Amino acid sequence: MQALVVPAVGDIADTLGVSDAAAGWAVTANLLACAVLTPLLGRLGDLRGRRVVLLWAVGLCVAGSVLAAITSSLWVLLVARVLQGASGGVFPLAVGILRAELSPYRSMRATAVVSGMLSFGAGLGLVLTGVLTGGGADYHRIFWLAAAVSAAALGALAWAVPHRPTPAHEREGLDVVGAALLGGGLLGLLLALSQAQRWGVVSILASVIAGLALLVAWAAWERHTPAPLVDPVTMGRRPVVVTNLAGLFVGLANFGCVLSVTRLAQDNFGASVLTTALVYLLPGTLCSAVAAPIGGELVHRVGGRATMLVAGSLGVTGYLALAAGHSVHGVVIGAAIAVMCSISLAYAAMPALLAAEVPGAQTAVANSINSVARWVGGALGSALVVALLSGSSPSDSAFVTVFAIGATGCALSTVLIARGLSAPPRSGRPRTAAAHP
Repeated sequence: MQALVVPAVGDIADTLGVSDAAAGWAVTANLLACAVLTPLLGRLGDLRGRRVVLLWAVGLCVAGSVLAAITSSLWVLLVARVLQGASGGVFPLAVGILRAELSPYRSMRATAVVSGMLSFGAGLGLVLTGVLTGGGADYHRIFWLAAAVSAAALGALAWAVPHRPTPAHEREGLDVVGAALLGGGLLGLLLALSQAQRWGVVSILASVIAGLALLVAWAAWERHTPAPLVDPVTMGRRPVVVTNLAGLFVGLANFGCVLSVTRLAQDNFGASVLTTALVYLLPGTLCSAVAAPIGGELVHRVGGRATMLVAGSLGVTGYLALAAGHSVHGVVIGAAIAVMCSISLAYAAMPALLAAEVPGAQTAVANSINSVARWVGGALGSALVVALLSGSSPSDSAFVTVFAIGATGCALSTVLIARGLSAPPRSGRPRTAAAHP
């Protein structure tokens, strides 16, 4: 839902007769909606039942996709993209369901696979957009595809996910004030990042300051309210903070790779949107799908910490290869595969790290916050790539700088996990498995 529109912004602008900046809000609106709705839906799932909230979230995706497919109005398209933002709640709700339905061993492996598939889905969205809009085809096709996929998912979820009544002790009231403060703070930060190329310095600083002020107020509110949106004690634990910070840098590396490789293929190699999708992005996308179950097996055998270290090392290697050999087709394709696989492995590992520290009743909201951290990192990575590669023909040094930033993001996530988390028991079993024989 997020990546699907990125390559089609130019087509949307041409079809609707608006500027590229205006059409870019089709990406920004979805990102902002995801950031605001994800923790809210995650907490609602913890309180009211994850199955019903998950069905509502996917149902909103269906509605938003159909609306986007039939409209030729930018404003209606933005409303549709906000509805599609409910997709952000799907993953954390799914993690909560898996943890509740499966044994600790099975849920850990299954969660790692589902999480790793996020990277595959993002890459697949970019590839399919290139295929469906190649040769100047109508961009509305991508939304019809999104509607079909969402509808199929909705039917499958309704059939496969069992209903479980929420225990009475978990039916607390929703922290509306906390949700508003958190949502407002995230809006301020993400607006500043996503609009950095269009706004002046004063507007950017004002947005950042307002966002940080609201987040500080949110943290203070959560410490004193009896039923917080996010438990400050749990989320303040060192392993949870470290995992979320690592998620921010992984998100930065993810978007930095996709956007920079796309621009490199089109500018340096003269590739069309379709060629870029099929030749430069599809191999990494397919390999990331293979990496997802491998990540699940690694998490099961050696734990989330070791899997994150492998992922970070692989990402650094891929980005350094891009920096050194980005003039060679084969190197670019191979390095993109390495980076995309590293993202898939990292996504597989982070839920396991959170599961070791977070009570089952807070699984969905904890993974929601981690998702938001990844999106903030992604917005930062996107802003940096756009700023460094702006203009009709970016210099070679600009691409090297982007790849160096991506390598730094992967390296920082590795250092955070290596220094911030203790090693698992010598048996190699993850702590969650040891705690639940």
